[in-house]
Amino acid sequence: MSELCWLSATELAGLVREKTVSPVEVVEAHLERIGAVNPALNAVVTLAADEAVQAARWAEAAVLSGLTTGPLHGVPVLVKDNVFTKGIRTTFGSRLYENFVPEEDAVLVERLKKAGAIVLGKTNMPEFGLVCVTDNLVFGPTFNPWDITRTPGGSSGGAAAAVAAGLCPLATGNDAGGSIRIPASLCGVFGLKPSFGRVPSYPRLPGMETLSHEGPITRTVADAALMLEVMAGPDERDRMSLPAPAAGYLQTLGESIKDLRVAYSANLGYASVEPEVSAAVRSAAFAFRELGCRVEETGVVLPDLVSDLQKIVVTEIVTALEKRLEEWREKIYPAFRPMLDRVNSVSNRDLARAQFRREELWDKVRRVFERYDLLLTPTSAVTAFVSGTGGPLAPPMINGKKAHSMSWMAFTYPFNFTGQPAASVPCGFDSVGMPVGLQIIGRRFDELTVLKASAAFEACYPWHHFRPPL
Repeated sequence: MSELCWLSATELAGLVREKTVSPVEVVEAHLERIGAVNPALNAVVTLAADEAVQAARWAEAAVLSGLTTGPLHGVPVLVKDNVFTKGIRTTFGSRLYENFVPEEDAVLVERLKKAGAIVLGKTNMPEFGLVCVTDNLVFGPTFNPWDITRTPGGSSGGAAAAVAAGLCPLATGNDAGGSIRIPASLCGVFGLKPSFGRVPSYPRLPGMETLSHEGPITRTVADAALMLEVMAGPDERDRMSLPAPAAGYLQTLGESIKDLRVAYSANLGYASVEPEVSAAVRSAAFAFRELGCRVEETGVVLPDLVSDLQKIVVTEIVTALEKRLEEWREKIYPAFRPMLDRVNSVSNRDLARAQFRREELWDKVRRVFERYDLLLTPTSAVTAFVSGTGGPLAPPMINGKKAHSMSWMAFTYPFNFTGQPAASVPCGFDSVGMPVGLQIIGRRFDELTVLKASAAFEACYPWHHFRPPL
């Protein structure tokens, strides 16, 4: 039964359809795994065990009755703690919302349930997703399953840690600056930030509206493609949502990527990278030549919009919570308290300049994709670092140089500004056994090519058989 926890969602769905295993067996196996492993990780923070078992019984009855079932029938999923789940506590990692229970599901949760997925509970995150280390005052820190003294990254750190540790095959994440891709990289799993608007986001708290992307975290590319097929498509409740894609994601994964034009950038013109990360990513990037791609190293120099990201995110979050600001000041994660005052120094002109620089960034990126189909970079400049309760929010040094708080995520946030699809695929380990991620960025709206390239790399350099030493 424990091996059920390491099967992919596509495998589990097939076994359920064939009546080889029951949804009840699948759910109970995962709940048992959570009970055994989660105390060391703190990845799952609200468990909906009774609801999940009841949903599994209904799913089993449907199969036995011969009813038509969805593509994820009987498959467990965990939902990030800032995604609305009807009847299940949703805290956003904040003491402001520690007792909040939504009265409706987010669109993506509606769609997962309609496809037959069974929600096991909620995964941990930093308060309001403001940093890429998973810790908060409601639940405390989440730890990396490859080394429980280290961070899983964030802000979807609980989701990535849970998937890596076999607590579920599917988890939802969202990404406004790297929050899907960074924890996927640090935990050795697959994470996809789809095109902006591909997966509707409603209902949601205000803030980061033009930067945040909803997406899947899984152990295999096929599972992410299947999950995206279920979640993607327009919904009038989210005015930013995109039209439905022209083709299914899953059915195209086996297509050849021969003759794709692939650019590799070691630093985007401004980033510092740890040598072991750089070596692993470079090797993985040029391995695409073995797949028939034309790979070239590019000297592209992008403008670094890190200060603009900070100004936009802090201003929007603080403004969204302005009616409860004094209450929040008393309950806020201590490291975030200075930002409540810092926001007063951000002017209207600062925010306008950020939009102008966003256009400048797009002009540079657009020119890259006039020549190439994909851009490859490291996902994170470092592997997972030691972090726990009140621990560091970022590594102080990168490659021997002093780093600022967001230096280590320098490769991800540009593509939140541009809205392009980008994935992190596992591409190796460092000398102490921590995973390294390769970022694969595609043209706007072209998740298909990103997924095909990810699947082709996975087929040659599979990673899902690696299991953390828990």
